[in-house]
Amino acid sequence: MRRMAGLLASLTAAGTLLLGMAVSATAEPATPADYPTGSSSTRVTGLGFDTCTAPSLDALRAWRASSYRTVNIYFGGNNRGCTQPNLTSSWVRDANALGWKLLPTYFGRQPFCKFGESKPLRYTASNAASYGTSEAKDAVSKAKALGLLPGSALYADVEHYDRSDSGCRVAVRRYVSAWTKTLHASGYLAGVYVHQDSGLRDLSDSYNSTKYARPDAVWMARWDGKTSLTGWPTAPNSHWAVHQRAKQYRGDHDETWGGVRLNIDSDSLDAPVATVSRAYKVTSSTALNARTGPSSAYPAVRTHAPGSTLRVMCQGHGQKVGTSAVWDRLSNGTWVSDYYVSTPSSTGFSSALPRCAYPGQVTAGVALNARTGPGMSYSKSGPALPRGGLAYVMCQKRGETYRTTSVWNRLDDGRWVSDFYVANRSNSSWSAPIPRCP
Repeated sequence: MRRMAGLLASLTAAGTLLLGMAVSATAEPATPADYPTGSSSTRVTGLGFDTCTAPSLDALRAWRASSYRTVNIYFGGNNRGCTQPNLTSSWVRDANALGWKLLPTYFGRQPFCKFGESKPLRYTASNAASYGTSEAKDAVSKAKALGLLPGSALYADVEHYDRSDSGCRVAVRRYVSAWTKTLHASGYLAGVYVHQDSGLRDLSDSYNSTKYARPDAVWMARWDGKTSLTGWPTAPNSHWAVHQRAKQYRGDHDETWGGVRLNIDSDSLDAPVATVSRAYKVTSSTALNARTGPSSAYPAVRTHAPGSTLRVMCQGHGQKVGTSAVWDRLSNGTWVSDYYVSTPSSTGFSSALPRCAYPGQVTAGVALNARTGPGMSYSKSGPALPRGGLAYVMCQKRGETYRTTSVWNRLDDGRWVSDFYVANRSNSSWSAPIPRCP
């Protein structure tokens, strides 16, 4: 179916970083995701499209000639309007192997004051939290069945609604908050598709509210033909600012690529999407050890025979083996040296695979400065991370003590932030399953 369009704390003179008052790691709005071992986040930057029924694999092969590299999938929800004959776990694996990133959308119950076509299944202020919880649980179940691994972002579709009804605004916030907390409890990121004049405005207005859990990403509908992910009229640039935005910038239209015509909406993305494993072979001549961490110092928990197939979900830094310090995380949560795996590169990261990352929202009351190393004595590096921005954590390391912790997080861009200001399992110690930095 088609859619309408703090308190400041200042360090001493020796430290110039401004940080905000800490927020509990478990409190709203920045609820932590409880990542299991076989998890990692994937994000994409560029153009994508969405269409009602997942295209055939032949269509996706033909559309490699386009500038699109992400395709939406309506993977569940009792208001989903299209059958999905193509959408199976094997389709997901094959689409990913073709180079397509997947944007999973759940079309569940809608606000009772929704505009437009009738949707009989709706929620009110009194039952929105209950439905947000139950539908998020259903979304997790369906995502797992399709091979969308924990760490994936799942987007709830919230169609355009009448903001003049105050009860409806409350209902949407309660639904999205429950959706977010329930997905986080299962190790998934929470996204939401919203109209710029209703959902986006209301969620932005409650961005810092301690009554509601804040979603990790927003996908905004505004059919103005512009792909920009900043300068939105109903949400400031400081909200969902760190690889947390997508925009549906053009509605229903036909496009033809590689001789295949599809009716689509067009999207611009810099946001988390689905994590799907890829198949590679063991290239070593002897059995390859799979370990609990990216180093031979970690225990080996199983072996893989030469030539056997591995399901690789992401890559991270680790102990150097042969010509490579890259390690591959498998979908079961174990690690193997990339030097002995048939990924495209045996010396560095492979572009076909995402970096292993475990995002947590920034809880500082003001923008959090990143550093060149694990301590306040290191110089600032790059743009600060605003409150609610996602810190894409690759690994953790002991560094200079700040507040309740000496744990520092290395981000996927190589910068460092204090773990005290990142919502994860702990802001005083290590947070599994994030590995230790080498």
